[in-house]
Amino acid sequence: MRRAVCPGSFDPIHNGHLEVIARAAGLFDEVIVAVSTNYSKTYRFTLAERLEMVRSTFSAISGVLIEPMGEGLLSDYCHDRGASAIVKGLRSSSDFDYELPMATMNRQLSGVETVFLPGESRYLHLSSTLIKEVHQLGGDVSDFVPRAVLRNLNSGAASPERAPGH
Repeated sequence: MRRAVCPGSFDPIHNGHLEVIARAAGLFDEVIVAVSTNYSKTYRFTLAERLEMVRSTFSAISGVLIEPMGEGLLSDYCHDRGASAIVKGLRSSSDFDYELPMATMNRQLSGVETVFLPGESRYLHLSSTLIKEVHQLGGDVSDFVPRAVLRNLNSGAASPERAPGH
């Protein structure tokens, strides 16, 4: 079985993420969407909320599993799950410059390869940070996020959460 991991904090998940994950699902037998916590970030949504939004979004797509990544190295996470690849979407050359050293380190640590998928041009401007800012200032982000995310953004239930340890 060819298994890949698509890691990310997904705060929130947006259509650019969806497009890359859906394409990865066409390339691999199984794709694990690993919802991670970056300890240097402040989150709009809790881990439980992020997991629920991602699960709701992919509920109808077979071969896509959603899990919290937990603590530790991505390379160890991939090794523990038998994943042969990490899938990363790229919006620009600056994304590549950021991701390449991590891809090389992950390969050297555990042999896991990183597959880069260029993002669809209509989503290249999207980032979770930009979506949160536009929404907070009253802009319409409905064309950029799944319904579960829009519901959560509009509910106002979530409040900024500092990642554990900060």
